[in-house]
Amino acid sequence: MTRGGLKKNLDDGPERRCIVTGETQPKVGLIRFVVGPDNQVVPDILGKLPGRGMYVASTRDALDKAKKGQFSRSAKAQVQVPDGLTEEVERQLVRRTLDLIAMARKAGLAVCGFEKVKGWLAGGENVRVLLQAGDGSERGKAKLWTPEGARYYSCLTAAELGLAFGRQSVIHGALATGGLSDRVVEEAARLRGLREIDDGNMAVGKDT
Repeated sequence: MTRGGLKKNLDDGPERRCIVTGETQPKVGLIRFVVGPDNQVVPDILGKLPGRGMYVASTRDALDKAKKGQFSRSAKAQVQVPDGLTEEVERQLVRRTLDLIAMARKAGLAVCGFEKVKGWLAGGENVRVLLQAGDGSERGKAKLWTPEGARYYSCLTAAELGLAFGRQSVIHGALATGGLSDRVVEEAARLRGLREIDDGNMAVGKDT
């Protein structure tokens, strides 16, 4: 099964440098932070808050290192890093991703359930994203495939996908090609980077 994520190309837009790794990459794959009026570091998931932005790669390791002095060095001032910052970033990314999936569903660009998703894949529907719950059965998920050019994400739980589709839980979902689906790709890629841990499993709601 093909596993796709956010790839750097000429269409990824403006680039920014991560204050932890020093690497320059498209800012859509980074988390923006600003210093608020109370001198606290604030995550800016939508990239719209006023102030000078500080960008960090969307990985748990990068955020952990940023909290240990990189924010202050980048701001050139002593700033306060709130407890649970990584957890808050994760919460906001989950909410943003689910909101976009829900919007795609309401626009008729999304289906859920094994048979409906399989029907889209087999029927030639132009699928942009295949979503499968990280805590779903591996045997069941292995029966579906990611079409060429599509993206695959398993960084959401069944309960989280259920919220996006208006159900108690969802294991399989698919999004058709469209602007909303492209935005899901961007947010899901950032969330996957944050939730990914060394053994390939998913770290949910853990802050260090």
